[in-house]
Order: sequence, then structure tokens, then C-alpha cells
Amino acid sequence: MSPIGADDLILFAGVIEAGSFAKAADRLGMPKSTLSRRISALETHLGQRLVMRTTRKLSLTEFGERVLEHARRLQDESSAVLALAAHEQDQPRGLLRVALPPDFMDLDLTTLILQYTSRYPEVRLELDLSPRRVDLVAERFDVAIRAAEKLPDDSTLVARKLMDMSIQLYASPAYLSRYGMPAHPDALQDHICLPLISSNGDTQPWVLHRDGERWQGIPRGVVCSNSPGLQRELVINGMGIAALADPFVRSAVSEGIMHCVLPQWQLPKITLWSVTPGRKLLPSRTLAFVSLLRERLAGSS
Repeated sequence: MSPIGADDLILFAGVIEAGSFAKAADRLGMPKSTLSRRISALETHLGQRLVMRTTRKLSLTEFGERVLEHARRLQDESSAVLALAAHEQDQPRGLLRVALPPDFMDLDLTTLILQYTSRYPEVRLELDLSPRRVDLVAERFDVAIRAAEKLPDDSTLVARKLMDMSIQLYASPAYLSRYGMPAHPDALQDHICLPLISSNGDTQPWVLHRDGERWQGIPRGVVCSNSPGLQRELVINGMGIAALADPFVRSAVSEGIMHCVLPQWQLPKITLWSVTPGRKLLPSRTLAFVSLLRERLAGSS
């Protein structure tokens, strides 16, 4: 005999609980004929009658009474699972695995973690801070934070925009005192620059825009890296000029230890994304983390 459908047993329990096919169909939101057909198919599958149908009422058979005991257990278990899912969505809990760029430490990640764990003490955080691009599905990550102008198409993932980050050139007061403030991007050729290198090792060009004007050049520098955080520290220490996103320089600029260079010129904005496995419904622990991160980013921009 092939396995019995648990759904049909739960429907059977619902019919008995309601007292009639009509009332059960109304409660379950399905046509009475469909419900009756499902129960008849269940009886055929079991090889015995569960209920005796009359125009006035339903009567359980002896076999039906014994089956009803098991059907009600399934009904209770189904209700318990739904209640558990609702509670999980209401109160975040469980393990949350997050992949972040290492430079997120410069965005006061410690405060973010303290706030999250204080609000949601039943969630256990597992953070991976590395430049590698994790495989969310294979490595079972819940969310990854990525910075890019756009992300490659991937049917297994869902990307949600967190914010657009403006990028400009910055230098320290000591550097500008020594080398002067460039008046035009052409003058950058005479300055020490701190270029960013891509994952394949190529130096990324600077593309600057101002009121319809466009300037592009490959910055010349003695230090290249793939770390905006390192570039920021080098700028603060007077090493040269670097292109940095606003959230990473906000505090340094407000403290006067870093100045914007060529403030009328901007580089293309870069978008910060939260990337999750392609599920329609995300656990509340993931939604809560992304929401809090968005709040922190809004406060730093």
C-alpha cells in the first residue's frame, strides 16, 4: 500500500470537528465537492469506510473512530508547526550566518553587533569578515553584504539595495600642506595617489564627473591595495590621495583629520547590497539584522 497523505487525514479530522462536509468546507475555504472527493479517495485508499453519510448527519464507523485518533494527532502537530513558524517570525532566534567585507569594521560594526544581540538575545551570530565572495547556498550563509555598482545575475540569490554611497577624493591636512590642493583632475598626475586594485590585480582608474564634464585617469602611487580601510588609514597618515566612500570617512572629516580633494568632482556611486538565498520568506533574524544595518548606515551617511 502506498503512503497515506497526511493532508487528507487532517481534512478528515476537520470534517468530524465541524460536524458536516458543508461546515468543514466553509472553514477550510474549499468546495464541498472537493472535500467530499478527497475523503472518498482516502477511504478507497484505506479500503474501509471512515464515515457513514446521511442527509442529516455524519456517523463515524468503528474503523473511522480509530483513524480519527491518529488524524487528530496530525492536526495538532500541524497546528504546532504553524504556531512555531509564527513565533519564529515574531521572535528572532537560532543561528544567523553573515558574510561582511572586512572594512565594515570601520563602520562601527561592534556597536551594530551589541545592539543586535541586545535586542535579539536568542539569536547566535556567526560573522565571516573576509574579502572572498562566499557561496551563500553551498556554505549555508543567511546574508552577505556586498559593495558593487551592480551584481551579476543569479537566479539562486536575491539582492536588496541598502544604500548608494558617494565616492570622492580625500587627503590629510599634512599632505595638502606639503603638496598643495589640486585645482583640476589633470593636476593629480603630479600627486601621490593611493589607487585601489581589483580582485584580478588591475589598478582601477578614477573616473571623475562635474556638471557634464568627465575626466578619467589611472592614479599613480607607491602603495596599492584592495582594502578601502587600509587606504583610509594611509590617507590619515599623510601618504597621499585616495578615493573613498562617504560612510568610511565621515568621522575623520568631521574631526578635521581628512579633507575632501576636488569637492566639485565625484566618482561613480557604489551600491551596498544585502544578498540572501532566493527564498520568498526570510527568517525574522535575517530581516532584523538587515533592518538594523540599514539604520546604522543611514546614521553614518
